[in-house]
Amino acid sequence: MRIQLYSLLLSTMLSPLHGFAAGVNEFEEGDEFAGYYNEEELVSIATGTVTPLNKAPSVASVITRKQIEQMGATHLDEVLERVPGLHVMPSSLSRMDPTYSVRGIQTGFNPQIMVLLNGAEFKNTFNGGLPYTFRMPVSNIKRIEVIRGPGSAVYGADAFSGVINIITNNADDNAAGELGLRSGSFGSRDLWFRKGYRQDDFSISFAFEHQLSDGDNSRIVDADLQTIFDGMFATSASQAPGAVSTGYEVTNLHLDLGYNSWNLETWYWQQSNAGVGSGGANALDNSGYQDVDQLRVKLGFDDQLTPQWSLKANLSYLNSDSDSFFVLFPSGATLPVGTDGNAFSSPFSGMVTFTDGYIGNPRNENTVMVADVAALYTGFTDHLVRLASGWTREEIETEEFKNFGPGVIDGTVPVVGGTLTDVTGTADIYLPNQDRTHYYLSLQDEWRLNNDWSLTAGVRWDHYSDFGESTNPRIALVWETSHNLTTKLLYGTAFRAPAFNEQYLINNPAALGNPDLTPEEIETVELAFDYRPNFDTSIKLTLFVYEATDLIDTVAVGTTEQTDNVRDQDGHGLELELGWKLSDRFKIYGNYAFQHSENADTGADVADAPQHSTYLDMQYTFTEQMSASVQHYWIGSRPREAGDSRAEVDDYHWVNLRLGYSLDAGHLQLAMTVKNLFDSNAREPASTSIPNDYLLEERSIWGQVTYRY
Repeated sequence: MRIQLYSLLLSTMLSPLHGFAAGVNEFEEGDEFAGYYNEEELVSIATGTVTPLNKAPSVASVITRKQIEQMGATHLDEVLERVPGLHVMPSSLSRMDPTYSVRGIQTGFNPQIMVLLNGAEFKNTFNGGLPYTFRMPVSNIKRIEVIRGPGSAVYGADAFSGVINIITNNADDNAAGELGLRSGSFGSRDLWFRKGYRQDDFSISFAFEHQLSDGDNSRIVDADLQTIFDGMFATSASQAPGAVSTGYEVTNLHLDLGYNSWNLETWYWQQSNAGVGSGGANALDNSGYQDVDQLRVKLGFDDQLTPQWSLKANLSYLNSDSDSFFVLFPSGATLPVGTDGNAFSSPFSGMVTFTDGYIGNPRNENTVMVADVAALYTGFTDHLVRLASGWTREEIETEEFKNFGPGVIDGTVPVVGGTLTDVTGTADIYLPNQDRTHYYLSLQDEWRLNNDWSLTAGVRWDHYSDFGESTNPRIALVWETSHNLTTKLLYGTAFRAPAFNEQYLINNPAALGNPDLTPEEIETVELAFDYRPNFDTSIKLTLFVYEATDLIDTVAVGTTEQTDNVRDQDGHGLELELGWKLSDRFKIYGNYAFQHSENADTGADVADAPQHSTYLDMQYTFTEQMSASVQHYWIGSRPREAGDSRAEVDDYHWVNLRLGYSLDAGHLQLAMTVKNLFDSNAREPASTSIPNDYLLEERSIWGQVTYRY
């Protein structure tokens, strides 16, 4: 049954102005009232302007730089576990890439959540998700803002289950320069440096981060997909039991220049020799690697043109080169090969032994160009109107080298070596070069009805050159019920554009693309309460229900698999948060999340997503020099796919401990962090190819020295 609340909420709209992504401008940063709120109580992701979190027309979370430091996090995924209803898990489809499961919505390539850096998306255009095996250092992050729920009325495609905006330090934040060193288990070494400078209307900020690790070799897989084939074809090629490949080397650079109303941001992110987890085909691969080079340049303008009009404009260019090397099946593997040269394809041609392994080396270069502009008008009493428009061009160019598949072998030669054939530019490549153009229009009005009520109503229209258009509204009614209680009733829709691989993938035995795909869609209603009984206590409760339609998955078409809009999903749940400052020395934050999501057609539970989770963060300051913090989270109730006879994945508890000590009036800081303090045997769901699931990292110990000058 479709959600029926849409028409009811529309009837409450008394304003003819309704549209896009802004809220009432309660105050700007620097106003005298802004200082009344703590940093974590301000949010900009929901409205485009700085707004108190409890009044924002969305369900949002904010994690500050101080909180990130106190939890001892070294990368983004660790920080996001703090967000209720969001769990980070390794992909069972793609190299154990981080997958952000939000309210039971996730797939292997992670395309349903939009991740922004300083307000601009940076996705992999091939699969719609993050760069492969993405790892983001945190030392230059100022704050992270997260919306749970649909965001397409504000951000367009991909803001399906939520939006994450990573906001980096500016020149003022980096005015006190910082140099840091960290060393930890698994041969891990981190180094960072940042510094900022401002003089009159000119500012400059620079940040460098480098992280290197050998990975945890104790993460053993007892059996893999090749183990199954060894049993079928009387071979012994599998590398299992063996460790998954999780080493990494990441370099992260930021350079920001500002002058008057202009800002030029340059971001370079490089990943070298990253491990491919359990392998590209869930057969252990210790030779494979993932390299990514990504550069983004963004020119921004932000100014108050007249007393009633302000203007924001951005022009950005993103270039990303990905080089993936897979030994999909190990040396000595013997596999049935079809006439097209792919393993397990039909019609069958012959059994082939791959003496050096079944090897693929796909590469691609992604280019994304974006231009957008937003105008904010305050000339109407009690209204703030925002009009916005933008244009995007996405392009992908591909290369491929391999020792299998069409144009390489046909199954008639029984032994194949490790020589790779270049099929770039031929009909035998995995994906022909593709491009798409996208533009949008949006309009929003936030109406202050009276001192206690405000109504935000918006709509955004998006048009894509390859599949058509999508229109997405949102309505948010915010009621300041009393001086310490805010109530929100929220409705919104969102869509997720098909990725290039889902539309145009060819010559792939796992699945073929479908150019006739339509976007995934979701409709969500939320009821949220924010209660502040005193200045030291906050209690938040969110209830939600959603209906997602036309979800994209693979379906059998004859003897092959093809992507299609095959599934609908219904979900509901709640998220409860508690923040409590017991004293100036002792603070507690905790949350509990429950979600139940199911296949709308069969009623089967959505697999792998945790139905229950808790998070607890306790911070205690012993003296001005010494502090400690403990984070605990529990992940529970993860059902299996229908037909998977394995028991549900065991629940697990995870505890991190950080001790900090400062010297020299705070200029020198020492810290020790222990992750997985009690060495839990924690596992995340994997496909049946990895029967004992993915073992998480064992206990690790990290030491850190930071100097601020």
